Amino acid sequence: MLVVPALLCLSLGLGRADPTCQSPTVAQDHAPAALLAAAEWPAAKLGQVAADLPFVDIRALTRRLSDFGSPSALVLVFTTKDCPMVGRLLPKTQRLADEFAPRGVLFVGVNVGRADTLRDMGAQAIEFAQHYPFVKDRQFALLRGLGVERTTTAVVLDHERRVRYRGRIDDQVLYANVKPTASREDLRQALEDVLAGREVEVPETPVEGCKVAAPTRTAPSRTPTYHHDIEPILQRHCVECHREGGAAPFALTDFEEVVGQAEMIGEVLDLQRMPPWHACDRFGEFVNHRGLSSDERATVRDWLGSGQQRGNVADAPAPRTYPSGPWRIGEPDLVVQAPQEMELPADGIVPYAYILLPISFAHDTWVEAVEILPENKRVLHHANLGYFKLGERFSHDGFITGFVPGGDPFVLDPGTAFCIPKGSALGIQAHYVTTGKLETDRIRVGLRFPKTRIDRRAEVLVVANTRFAIPPGAHAHRVDARRKLEADSTLIGLFAHMHLRGRDMTFVAHAPQAKPETLLMIPNYDFEWQASYRFHAGRKQLPAGTRIEVFAHFDNSTFNPHNPDPEAVVRFGQQTFEEMMYGFVFYTRNGADLGLMVDAKTGRAKP
Repeated sequence: MLVVPALLCLSLGLGRADPTCQSPTVAQDHAPAALLAAAEWPAAKLGQVAADLPFVDIRALTRRLSDFGSPSALVLVFTTKDCPMVGRLLPKTQRLADEFAPRGVLFVGVNVGRADTLRDMGAQAIEFAQHYPFVKDRQFALLRGLGVERTTTAVVLDHERRVRYRGRIDDQVLYANVKPTASREDLRQALEDVLAGREVEVPETPVEGCKVAAPTRTAPSRTPTYHHDIEPILQRHCVECHREGGAAPFALTDFEEVVGQAEMIGEVLDLQRMPPWHACDRFGEFVNHRGLSSDERATVRDWLGSGQQRGNVADAPAPRTYPSGPWRIGEPDLVVQAPQEMELPADGIVPYAYILLPISFAHDTWVEAVEILPENKRVLHHANLGYFKLGERFSHDGFITGFVPGGDPFVLDPGTAFCIPKGSALGIQAHYVTTGKLETDRIRVGLRFPKTRIDRRAEVLVVANTRFAIPPGAHAHRVDARRKLEADSTLIGLFAHMHLRGRDMTFVAHAPQAKPETLLMIPNYDFEWQASYRFHAGRKQLPAGTRIEVFAHFDNSTFNPHNPDPEAVVRFGQQTFEEMMYGFVFYTRNGADLGLMVDAKTGRAKP
């Protein structure tokens, strides 16, 4: 199967129903361990200054109210993914956000659903076209500290962070019906009062929303043990990377190691930050899907909250085994090594390295597997491999594969191969990180040639927009692009690429005479964890003439902690302080039976 773990900028100087991203089985029978340890935040009364309350942003970073700066007013609207009142009011919320944005007012969606994930939260913003920040009230600090009891509650803080209004948006949308007009637009009037420097005429109103509350402290319902319950879960989901010689920075292969990382394990499980997976589960079925089930997460939480019992070693599963040798694709038929060793400083930021590999292809060369292999995995954060014609400008149509922690090598199904055209050279873009001491690395690339007949050629449809301008301060600026599949096609996989301002990306198929189909939604794009999304072999087929639409949102605001310059108008460019919007669609053409046999030593098609 195809795996495309990452793409950065290789340049060699040449419907709204059920807005959840989880399956219906998601449940929580008690509060996560991290929530049970959360401090109490007394509710600020009207007129009082709210505490600098914590929450989690779309990138799973802990933030505080002060991170929003000092807008003329800050409006916090409380949501969950499945409260019907929320969906009915979100369009009105966005209209108010647009209306008051020129006057310095910032709206923020606050998700308080106990079982809602960051992906759920991000998907709701995409599907309801909400263009302001959404945050997760993970510790229910905002809920407690602002005295909120129901969804759709709006809380207005002035520029000094004093609570000036708490209540409904207006009284038009009710539980049982929707009135033709609101009798009073409470939130709008409160904002007008705050912006005019007046006391709010009606500072508190009743809210018709879904009842919400912070979880209460409960004891675990069971006492799992490490060997019987936890070790099998870690083997299924974690130790592929968290082992000696793996991509992760520490191992989770024995009891002491796991206990030593218990607090971190609890945190990343609560946020579903690990195992890394950023796609909304409602769209597309992917063979490389990652993530614990709700039962598995509950088992780990129970173990963390019940004393972390070791149990009987006789209950331990057999250790997992891994292929011997450095190459995960098996022994390559051709290995190409970087011409020189990279020398890295002990600290600081290392500029991207651009490496021209010492090879050019005298004939079309067919490959069924490609792997990038660093000598020193500690220092290589990611690398990207592409082909280009010598003397010609690089094109992203030449992208082949990448290396990223936790990713897989590029491997195609039998009978499918990728062609590196005659006259091409190979180049690598490498992103190195420092470790606190002097380090070195030298990259190798391994190519494996097909040993059986090739019937299908893997191709790439690049859906890109290079003509955009992201305005300063935009929280969710939309950029889109479209391309058409010319033949009946079978999809292999999808891959998204943006830079530091990328917030989300969605792929939609518009087949002739058919309803639009969302192929993939990435609600919380992560520049550091760019992964491929691979379809099951042969399952996802699209007819000729299908238009592939890709749209993305970019956060060029000061609230984006990775934003290089929130005051810049951001355009397309190769550097990370610029931006890109690329959607890659890997596919084969149906009925194009090539019937090629390849020289297993050279990758050249036989006559």
